[in-house]
Amino acid sequence: MIPRRLLFVLTTVVLALHALLLSGASASALRPTASAPPVFVTRTVNAPAALSPVAAPVVRAAPQRAKPSAKPPSVPRTQTPVPAASPTDLAEGAPAAAPSVLASPPWLAPSQSELLALDASGENEAQPLATAHAAETPVRAASAPEQESPPPTAGDNPPPVKLPPPARLSFEVTGKARGFGYNAQAELLWQHDATSYSAHQEVKVIFLGSRSQSSVGSVTDRGLQPRRFGDRSRSERAAHFDFAKGQVTFSANTPAAPIEPGAQDRLSVFLQLASMLAAAPEHYPAGTRIAMTTVSARAADVWTFTVEGEEALELPIGTMRTVQLQRLPRRDYDQKAQVWLAPELGYLPARIRITEANGDFVELNLSGHEAP
Repeated sequence: MIPRRLLFVLTTVVLALHALLLSGASASALRPTASAPPVFVTRTVNAPAALSPVAAPVVRAAPQRAKPSAKPPSVPRTQTPVPAASPTDLAEGAPAAAPSVLASPPWLAPSQSELLALDASGENEAQPLATAHAAETPVRAASAPEQESPPPTAGDNPPPVKLPPPARLSFEVTGKARGFGYNAQAELLWQHDATSYSAHQEVKVIFLGSRSQSSVGSVTDRGLQPRRFGDRSRSERAAHFDFAKGQVTFSANTPAAPIEPGAQDRLSVFLQLASMLAAAPEHYPAGTRIAMTTVSARAADVWTFTVEGEEALELPIGTMRTVQLQRLPRRDYDQKAQVWLAPELGYLPARIRITEANGDFVELNLSGHEAP
């Protein structure tokens, strides 16, 4: 058993240790504590010096090519055919030949005017008439082979004429425009009395409509003297003759052209030729040339016909004896006109064929004849 005195001593020591510990904690609580680290820091920053302006970017124009001092003479381009690659070339992997630059353009359907009239307005024949006259040989007579009858002037003796009897002619039409073949029907109504005449020709193509030409005027000692020529498809263009002033004017606002007595339009010209041959066929043997100013709806030009001689035609109406006259083109873009006149019809046309420079054509073959 622990003596009481020793127990007392141990109790005292324990209490003393507790007192020391408590006194130390109090002292530490009384000492200043270290400041807590700041949550954020604020500082003042001086404004930077003013920045110098930045220069705008410079856009440099692309250098222009120098224009040649003189345009080189134009050289006609020809289409060079591209040779087909051989099997050997294909096997060896040889590069294929480049296609030609002048490849054929895509096919376009012919227009109504191309199908029905083949540029009957004469847009490609607007050569000045003075130039056309200069190209003709000034031979007066038309009664010998290889001679040429120029357009008559006021002082010339007009050739005798005999108008064909009035008639209504029907034609079967075949043609080609831009490689497109077609068939149509046509009719020529020819009427006259002692002082005036009228002619009307119409070509009809199924699903495409019609195109017509008309000529009206006076009958004189020279034959037909047109007053107005009309050419109609979707709209009409006309030529107006003024022989007193010696000129023809056009509704298409193209410049007026000079004319002389005896000038014809593109419809009356065939009837005037018929009147001349009907009056004196012996004056027009094969080889004779007949020059005549011919007016379209836009221009005037000199057409020179050559008498080719007699020819028997097989026509829808039957076999018929005819005399062929041909107008050969003088320029690359001129039309070639051929007409076969039938003596048994008073030299009215039994066949008319117009051929363009590109090979397009229209041909009318007589299929019927009756009184108007």
